[in-house]
Amino acid sequence: MTQSRLSYLQAFPLFAIMLVFLVIPTVMIVAVSFWDYNAFSIIPDFIWDNYDFLLTSPVTWQAYGTTFFYALTSWALTLVIGFTAAYYMAFHLRTTKAQTICFLLATIPFLTSNIIRMISWIPLLGRNGLVNQALLSMGLIDNPLEFLLYSDFSVILAFVHLYTLFMVVPIFNSMMRIDRKLVEAAIDAGASPLQVLTQVIIPLSKSGITIGTIFVFTLVMGDFITVRLMSGGLSASVGVLIYNEITLLQYPAAAAGAVTLLLTVLMMLAILFRFANIREDL
Repeated sequence: MTQSRLSYLQAFPLFAIMLVFLVIPTVMIVAVSFWDYNAFSIIPDFIWDNYDFLLTSPVTWQAYGTTFFYALTSWALTLVIGFTAAYYMAFHLRTTKAQTICFLLATIPFLTSNIIRMISWIPLLGRNGLVNQALLSMGLIDNPLEFLLYSDFSVILAFVHLYTLFMVVPIFNSMMRIDRKLVEAAIDAGASPLQVLTQVIIPLSKSGITIGTIFVFTLVMGDFITVRLMSGGLSASVGVLIYNEITLLQYPAAAAGAVTLLLTVLMMLAILFRFANIREDL
């Protein structure tokens, strides 16, 4: 058996899994997106009406604007928090044991579902929640703060809470690969801590930042549970629109929305891949 044939046989299980669970479902969604439908059934056909309505509807553009706002804001906050946490663990925690303990503490919330973690914010941020009661008792406010819950603030807060760890892990992995002699050489050459950070650590952590960005962007762009729950139904993202169409049994319209969202995310990933060589970090 030749080496090339052996390589093909070894790759076949992965190819089969990708074909069955990724390629075929995606092809089916694309096909259904061109079908017609009525109030009772879906009709196999080839029409552009689903995409025409999707791309010309002001509701769609508003939903995409809201989704991009959530994605960009959540990305910026998770990047700042994640980079800071990763930097502290990589350069200030000297022992593997301490780093492991920090990671375990960070992963404890993942032992519960996302919905439970989001619901836990409601008694804290509500009009009669603990935060408002504390501020009122201290005399810092006269009336409860309405924006804390069922608002864009609460949605972004939930996203940051849910997805910051997805930024921490790849950045920490990149920082652990940095040769400490480079940092020491920069310090010996007279570089300030800020120069070491901006000219050594950040450039060498670029691949980890890119991977974390991919995680956060893709998760936020496709999310609908967080937006639906934390906004109280007052905000609509692309995921919420697709969910509503599925609920109304408008499967071709939902498929068109899913295909459009997939293409949007793929274009964003193509742009991100130009900023770093992900293969080297993997």
